Order: sequence, then structure tokens, then C-alpha cells
Amino acid sequence: MMNEIISNTKFDVELTNESRIHEVDFDNLVFGRKFSDHMFEMTYEDGQWQQPKVKPYGAFEITPAMNVLHYGQAVFEGMKAFYVDEDTVHIFRPKVHHERFNRSCRRLCIPETDYDTFIEALETLIKLDKQWIPQESGTALYLRPFIFASDDLLAARSSDKFTYQIITSPVGAYYAEGFNPVSLTTTDEYVRAVSGGTGDSKAAGNYAGSFLPAKKAKEEGYTQVLWLDAKEHKYVEEVGTMNIHFLIDDTLVTPALTGSILPGVTRRSIIALAEDWGLNVEERRITIDEVFEAHEDGSLKEIFGSGTAAVVSPVGFINHKGRTIELDREKPGKFAKKCFDAITDIQYGRAEDKFGWVHEVKI
Repeated sequence: MMNEIISNTKFDVELTNESRIHEVDFDNLVFGRKFSDHMFEMTYEDGQWQQPKVKPYGAFEITPAMNVLHYGQAVFEGMKAFYVDEDTVHIFRPKVHHERFNRSCRRLCIPETDYDTFIEALETLIKLDKQWIPQESGTALYLRPFIFASDDLLAARSSDKFTYQIITSPVGAYYAEGFNPVSLTTTDEYVRAVSGGTGDSKAAGNYAGSFLPAKKAKEEGYTQVLWLDAKEHKYVEEVGTMNIHFLIDDTLVTPALTGSILPGVTRRSIIALAEDWGLNVEERRITIDEVFEAHEDGSLKEIFGSGTAAVVSPVGFINHKGRTIELDREKPGKFAKKCFDAITDIQYGRAEDKFGWVHEVKI
């Protein structure tokens, strides 16, 4: 089977001598801790992408002058592959992820990549490391494509050399709370992104700047920060690791993409589902005061986040300058649960994929 996979790919393939799968406790998966046996790599130099290869996962040598270490020129994607049966794996919405990957590349002055190489790399890794794909519902093989500047040059300009890699990891739930409601707090001390910046790109540096406020939020007993806009500190934008949605009466309100919000793939999927179900859907700016007013008059039914890692994450509590919103902190709302079930049923092949969201891989 391995020889068949190798002969059917255009990549150079080097197989690992010894699998590390025995190191993984599949009954107690921790998100992003263990990585599969093989990885994809391709370098950009002399104005073009070079021959791609698949090789054993492992450390690689860098120099202290590597460009990315000093100027942060790097982008990534987060995706998942789901076990359907012994012959089939589903990758969720790879074309949309690849489109966002290239959009991030353009914003960070990184050369774009082609979809055929992207999907073939994912398929090859999945087939080679199919034993690493967890089979329980709620688990998946996490797929992490990323590109970083790899010139050895201390110059504040775009690199001439880049390294493109994909690693994979068997994962369980992202949040310790699982599918139970999380708690959020706003901050008026820090901002996440501004329109015209890189907030709508999946740039590595976006996350580093959010770690301190996230740490402070956790020290105060909250799961994450609910980010408001950087200019007026009143419009809700997103959560640290996911987009946010509000069910107000019979309307799904999602903050509009204004240039400082990451265009989430799961966000896009939830909006499509809501429209398909006949719900009123609004993508618009919404203030934190409007959210509190909706809570006070009883029209705020649910709050939930969405993202690749958690899929759907119900919100049970929000703190904003001492004012609080408390919804059901014990279980998710009905609409959030409906969205979660609809998406995961498509991902795991339990329901018809009438939207054409999954890419099937035969293993």
C-alpha cells in the first residue's frame, strides 16, 4: 500500500524508519501535542516553488538570522480530516481553506501556492499516516499548513526564500470545557486588530499579541477574551480563537467582516446552514451595548462561537466593565447544538453533504 501511495504522487517521498504512534494515548488526546509520522515540505527560492517532498516528521536546522524569527513573516491554516469508515476520510472545506491561505499569503507578501499541490499533499499525508486518524466522534486529524520566511538575512523587507510545510496531529476537544458553555470577558486595555492591518489574515503574529490579554482573562476565571473594535471599543468583533454569533429572537446576527475579523470557514458554514433553514440572517456591526440590551429585554436567546478547532462553542457568560450576561452555563442552546450536529454529521459522513463541503479521501 505504501508503494502504491508513493508511485501515485508527484512528490519525492521519504518514509520514516520507525513509527511513533505508540507514544499516543488515543483515549486521552490533548490538542496539538502529538504529531504524525510524516510531514510535507516545499521551498520557494529563485522566484519559484521547488520540488515538493514528503519526509519523516522531525526537527530541522535554522540559523539565528532566519528572517521569520525577526520580522514574523508567516501564515498558517487550521483544518481537520474526519474518520468516516475504514476506507474513507473527509477533509472539511479544503478549497475555502486554501483560498484563505492564499489571501493571507498575499497580505503578508508571501508567494501563493496552487490548490493541486495543496490537496495532493493533504491526501498523501492522510494515506501514509491513516493509522494516526482517531476514530471516535469528537476527534479528528488536525491539518496544519504553514509558510514562513526562511532567508538568513536581517533586513526589514520581504524574504526571498520561504518554507512551506504541512504537519498533522490527532486531536480531541480544543477547549477543556468540551461542548459546555464558555465564559468571556471584554478588555478596554488591549486591541486585537484594526481595519487595514492583518486581522483578517491568518498571520502568526496576530496571535502572539493576544496571549497576554488571554492570560489575564484566564487568571480572572474566563475562558477567552471577547474582542471589541480597536477604534471605538464598542463593536463586537470576535473571540481570541473563534468567530462569534448572537441569536436575537429569530435572527442570527454575526459581526460583519470589516477588515479586522478573520473570515472563519465554520462561520461561513453556520451562516449557510441558517439561511438554508429559513432563519433570518444578518451580517452587520453589532455593539456590545446592543447585546446587553437584547439580554435585558429577553430577546437574546443564545451566544456561541465558531471555529475549526472547537466547531461550535456555546457561550454561557460575558463580562463587560462589571456588567454581566449570564445564559445557561450548564448546557448549550438548542440552535448552537443544531449547528454543531449539522456540521459534525456532514464531517463524519453521518448526513448528506448537499453543500459539497467535504473532500473525500479513499484510504
